[in-house]
Amino acid sequence: MSRIVIALGGNALGNTLKEQMAAVKITAKAIVDLIEEGHDVVISHGNGPQVGMINQAMLEYSRIEPTQDNTPLSVCVAMSQAYIGYDLQTAMREEMLNRGFEKPVVSLVTQVRVDPNDPAFANPSKPIGRFMDKERADEFAAKNGYIMKEDAGRGWRRVVASPKPVEIVEISAIRKLVDNKEIVIACGGGGIPVTQIGNHLKGASAVIDKDFASAVMARDLDADYLIILTAVEKVAINFRKENEQWLDRMTVAEARKYAEEGQFAPGSMLPKVEAACEFAESKPGRRALITLLEKAKDGIDGKTGTIIEV
Repeated sequence: MSRIVIALGGNALGNTLKEQMAAVKITAKAIVDLIEEGHDVVISHGNGPQVGMINQAMLEYSRIEPTQDNTPLSVCVAMSQAYIGYDLQTAMREEMLNRGFEKPVVSLVTQVRVDPNDPAFANPSKPIGRFMDKERADEFAAKNGYIMKEDAGRGWRRVVASPKPVEIVEISAIRKLVDNKEIVIACGGGGIPVTQIGNHLKGASAVIDKDFASAVMARDLDADYLIILTAVEKVAINFRKENEQWLDRMTVAEARKYAEEGQFAPGSMLPKVEAACEFAESKPGRRALITLLEKAKDGIDGKTGTIIEV
């Protein structure tokens, strides 16, 4: 059996508390399918809508309560890790018990070190929060001083810095839990972004892309597969054009060529493909799979999805 790191996209979590509670029940079924087959599974997840919601709520609270400072974005990421992990581990435990077995599931508050000189801090690009139309986005930007950008044709969202992950601070704890055959939820929302000053880890105002953090975690856990779950069954070139082509496989070289041609949307499919390439080339025999949540098991069995390998 394989060691698998699964990176859950926003479609696996919903956009509100109510949607999330419903979505994780479906998500749990797909993950437990793999666990039931005997695979070692580690789960990471995004937090774009959730961290934006938390950050905005804390901002409004700081306006109501003058003595309350605005909550740093790094703390908002930590909050999102806790409540998303709580819903996921509860749903997975219930799903396993419904199938007549149980394994320990734990959510780990995870810090990820970033470089304070990463150029991403000067070029915010990571969408968080809800989608808005242009008029509402302009009002939101003027009121809060946020940078708003159009997101892959779906509307406007706030963007924040998204530095590359350098090191997962708690990786040894994650490794010990996985080696002990426990199911681990870690690097939620890409991890809590921190910079290191001597022995001190300081929270950074950023949100790390969960696909890149998942690739680093999969590499450091010596995983066989990185599965990046998204809203489409396969990766396409010429997406939504007359000559659209869905891809079963790509080599790392082919994927990077397509990326240079602008085939993959920034902030959407591009980081997924780039993270998949980084993992696949980190050691011979490693594979990345990009597909739908409900197709994860079929993808591992080679029936669907897009495989990226050297």
